[in-house]
Amino acid sequence: MSASVTIRHNFETGHRLPHLSGKCENLHGHSWWVEVTVATEVDTDVVVEFGAFKKALREWIDTHLDHGLMLSVNDPLSQLLPGYGKVFKFGEDVPGNYLTRDLGWPTVENVAHMLGRVAVHALLQQSRAQGASVTEVKVSETHVNAATWKPAE
Repeated sequence: MSASVTIRHNFETGHRLPHLSGKCENLHGHSWWVEVTVATEVDTDVVVEFGAFKKALREWIDTHLDHGLMLSVNDPLSQLLPGYGKVFKFGEDVPGNYLTRDLGWPTVENVAHMLGRVAVHALLQQSRAQGASVTEVKVSETHVNAATWKPAE
């Protein structure tokens, strides 16, 4: 038997992808949704306590992403805009940046990957069932565009 739980959170964040052709080259924003699934193969009443896990994940998202911008360190705006508000930089090679050092641009795929890393770290800080792990992170940037990240097996 196995059990899983899924939590959801939404946030408002802008980004741009000037390395791609098309309208996403422009600075624009989305109402993003993230869904994080945690599962275990153990027969259990509680996979992870919802409240504490949601709080940890939501606090990270709200602090670093909500009502801000996600830009690549290769984007000229990443040097100009931090003085005007919240900017989260993808691809920044600084000590402790395990989240996006290897993720160059804030594509929906890379946002899912980064939030997967955030969720894994948050889960490790929680009381959880034996073997409980993050099995999937789905990020939607619009009602029709989404990406899913799953940890390597």
